[in-house]
This record gives sequence, C-alpha cells and structure tokens, in this order.
Amino acid sequence: MERTRSLRKRQGFEGQKLIVLPKKIMTEFLTKDPITRQTYITDIGHYPKAKFHYVERPGGISQHIIIYCVEGRGWIEIDKKRMEIGPSQFIAIPANVAHKYAANEKDPWTIYWIHFKGEIAAYIVELILQNSKNYQPELAYNENRIKLFADIYANLEKGYSQDNLRYVNMIFYHFLSSLLYEDKFNYIENRKEGDVIALTIELMQKKIHTIVSLQEFADFAKLSVSHFSAVFREKTGYSPIEYFNHLKIQKACQYLLLTNMTVKEMAISLGVDDQYYFSRMFSKLMGYSPVEYRKRNKSASQ
Repeated sequence: MERTRSLRKRQGFEGQKLIVLPKKIMTEFLTKDPITRQTYITDIGHYPKAKFHYVERPGGISQHIIIYCVEGRGWIEIDKKRMEIGPSQFIAIPANVAHKYAANEKDPWTIYWIHFKGEIAAYIVELILQNSKNYQPELAYNENRIKLFADIYANLEKGYSQDNLRYVNMIFYHFLSSLLYEDKFNYIENRKEGDVIALTIELMQKKIHTIVSLQEFADFAKLSVSHFSAVFREKTGYSPIEYFNHLKIQKACQYLLLTNMTVKEMAISLGVDDQYYFSRMFSKLMGYSPVEYRKRNKSASQ
C-alpha cells in the first residue's frame, strides 16, 4: 500500500496533453464576452493509460468537471459515494463538491477531461445529472465526439485571440450537447430501428405534402392514440399534429425563400386547402405572415 501511495500522481503520463488557460484571459475576456461568459473552458487535457493517476479534492474546486473514459478503468468518489468507471462512461462533477478519483492499477484508464465555468455552467451540469444515474452516464463511442475535443485542443494550442476563444467555446457547446443528448448526436449513424417516434417523424417528413390524421400516426406506431400522443410529447415536447405542422411551416419557409410559389400554391402543396388557415398557422409560429416573411428575408439577403 505504501508503494502505491508513493506512485500516485495527478499528471505526468506518457503522451499526455494538458492546457490551463491563464487567469488573465479568463478575467479580462472569457467572463465578460457575451458569447463565452455563458460557458467557457478553464482547463483541458487527455491522459492516455494514466497509470497511478490519483486526485483528491476534499473541498472540490470552483470549476465543473467532465471526465470521459474511452478505455481502461478507474473509480471516482463524490460526496463519499464511490463508483467504478469503465470505457464509454463519463462523469460530471459539480463545482465545490468534495471528490476523489483514480485509475485502476491493473487496467488504467484513458480519459479526456475538461474543467469549465460560466453563468449557465451549473445549469448544464444539472441537466446532465438529471439524465444520468449516480453521476455516471453511459455513452456509445463516437469518433465525432473525439474530433470535437481534438478541434478544441488544437485551436487552444494556437493561442488566445478573441476569435479563437469564441470558436473553441462554441465547439464546447456542441461537445456538451453530445453528452447531454447522445441519441440526437448519434441519430444519423445509429438510429434504432425500434424507435417509433423517430420513425414517425420520418413518416411525417415523407407525408409532409398530405393530410395525415392523429389516428393514422398512432396506427403506424402500433400504439393507441392516447399512449402514442403521450410518448410523442414526452420525446419532443409537442403533440404529434403540432409537430407535423411545424415541419410543414419549415418547408413553407424554404418555398418562400427559394421559389416564387404563391401562398395558395404552397398551402395546397403542403396539404392545406384553406390558404387563410395556412397563413394564420404560419404567422402564429413564425411571427410574420408568409408574405411579410418572404419580403423581410429576401430583402435581407440582397
């Protein structure tokens, strides 16, 4: 045990990468810029096969922490609750919370980690924790997520120009969204065949030029109308018909900007016989009538 303690180290691993942003950069720019002050990176690193890695912070730190394990194993203790960590798992540690963690001695982890702060950083961490169990969400490995991290790191190596700092922290939002909304991040590559809501939305896109009833959508999903509606709203935040209408309006915006179709023509094309009803529906969602929308956006692009 004494030998293990003597070998414990916080950093100094072969192949490691580590950047700590200067305090001056944070106080003079990151905390004041309207884009970066919302959420910004303070430290970032990659520790490959981090044998004897060990960190203990009895009082926590002022930053929030994300640790993403891609191979090997380790453990983490948060508020005296210990958890084992393996490949494709990540940890979110809120700021100012006591914690300690270490790599497994026989199979040390390879981790990507980021410390961050900002006006909405605590809210983002809370969202992550609400969607996870015991601070420890599972992730499917996705090379695109690693590329986001690599892009952030590579650009930080170039220096701390204002444009560079805005760029990397805007990418960081995407990285965080890949952790928080993994199903959406992996949707194109790994869509589940049994995801009836995703399949229904695909059907909506195919049937966007027609009228489809709620009953038809429920029949397609092989669910009762009430159950289908409840599941759909839980997944999307909207009722099925409301969502379908949003897709129709999205298509209408494209028609208004890219074609010379009249409002009546596009309403009929989208399965709405009453052009006045269509105009009201469009205005309610977009804040402008179709004619006003076309005029405002076409003049803006000239």
